[in-house]
Amino acid sequence: MSSPYTFADPRLAKLDGFKVEIDEARERADIVLGRPPYNVVSMPQRDQLRLTFEALDEDPRVRIIVLRAEGEHFSSGGNIGGFMEASPEHVSKLAWNIAAPARCAKPVIVANRGYCFGVGFELSLACDFRVASETTQYALPEQKLGQIPGSGGSARLQKMVGITRTKDIVMRSRRISAKQALEWGIATECVPDGELERATDKLVDELRTFSPLAQRTAKKLLNDTEDSTLAIAIELEGHCYSRLRQSEDFKEGVEAFNAKRPPKFAGR
Repeated sequence: MSSPYTFADPRLAKLDGFKVEIDEARERADIVLGRPPYNVVSMPQRDQLRLTFEALDEDPRVRIIVLRAEGEHFSSGGNIGGFMEASPEHVSKLAWNIAAPARCAKPVIVANRGYCFGVGFELSLACDFRVASETTQYALPEQKLGQIPGSGGSARLQKMVGITRTKDIVMRSRRISAKQALEWGIATECVPDGELERATDKLVDELRTFSPLAQRTAKKLLNDTEDSTLAIAIELEGHCYSRLRQSEDFKEGVEAFNAKRPPKFAGR
């Protein structure tokens, strides 16, 4: 059963536009955007989201982090007025804040529905798994404001779908349906709207069956080798494999396999 999460950091004493819940029994923390109907993301909220991911990453009670939103839309994007009021120095940190899910060592799932525009899309792209309702529409509409994506959106998208499709999305401010996002490799899953929560829960439960240590290792390895050559990626993979070979979780996994029983991983 979920309960409100309590932060030690005074900067998170009053959350701006979102809440955080924890379900210790399921080792799960939920970050819930709570400014419906469009869940516009404010400038202060971006800073707090980064701090929240960092705090949850350090919490031993949390195995999986879920990012979701109240209402029929995930987020229509950022508060446009906030960009004009923010200093250039503050604006230069936007991408660092929104990249917090990618830097987090733990698996991060985002549940998308309805509008997922601008920073809402960029934040989702920084997560590990995107579970999309069939109602989801993804877009980077900054060209309509005489701007470009500023929180990593075009860069992450180009890694996923290539330069041709990224130009189509960014330079035309084109909306992409959940079905097309799945076909292009942007979305991990596409489900009927009424099944979004169930599909997210199912993915949380699945991820919890694996070794926390192996999952942290896999995430870091994949992130670190995204831009490397094949030879370097294989070399780093070998080093990670060798380290995990000495772990208690690997020993438990082998013993459980031989005994034909579910493994009980401890994360070490």
